[in-house]
Amino acid sequence: MNEQKILIIEDEVKIARFLELELKYEGYIVSQSHDGREGLDKAMNEAFDLILLDIMLPSLNGLEVLRRLRQVSDIPIIMLTAKDEIMDKVTGLDIGANDYMTKPFAIEELLARIRTALKKNTQVNKSSNILSVGELIIDLDQHMVSFNNNSIDLTKTEFDLLKLLVDNKNIVLTRNKIIDIVWGYEYMGDTNVVDVYIRYLRSKIDDRFSKKFIYTVRGVGYLLKDE
Repeated sequence: MNEQKILIIEDEVKIARFLELELKYEGYIVSQSHDGREGLDKAMNEAFDLILLDIMLPSLNGLEVLRRLRQVSDIPIIMLTAKDEIMDKVTGLDIGANDYMTKPFAIEELLARIRTALKKNTQVNKSSNILSVGELIIDLDQHMVSFNNNSIDLTKTEFDLLKLLVDNKNIVLTRNKIIDIVWGYEYMGDTNVVDVYIRYLRSKIDDRFSKKFIYTVRGVGYLLKDE
């Protein structure tokens, strides 16, 4: 049985429902969102294998959702639009969309493109579920971290923060960007929470193994260096 999960971010409820029924008939597990910001939050906090993303969405348009997702994820994303605008397609593909469908479209064609995108992603993920920076290894499947074969116990938030830093190694991340991605866009607390969790990571990795990975860029944020 097919247990791959697809997220539909589409503000037209009838279209979203139609797609959900067709995809469920094909054996996929399906979730819906009708709002850009809500869909982004769901994509950030739940595990999906593919996203169908409309461009015209309330609260946050599809291109901005795509842009933010591509900062942290390479999940296959197929854009849906009612406009046959070349620039929309070019922008979406440049940002990182895997494919593009203009409404109205034949469901058979969409299903074929979904199968192709999922197949390509499965082939890539066979070798991309391990992240590494020197002797620091992050196993995404097992949710485990080790340094020089020594296991490191991290909480979920610590793991998510470390993964973000490694995904963006040698790039400075601001506190606000870290909060948006790790804690979510609706987080209303103090940005000092980032500093607290950076200290946790440093005590468990940098200090424990006398190896400096995480650097502070004063007045800006943090980066993880691959040296």
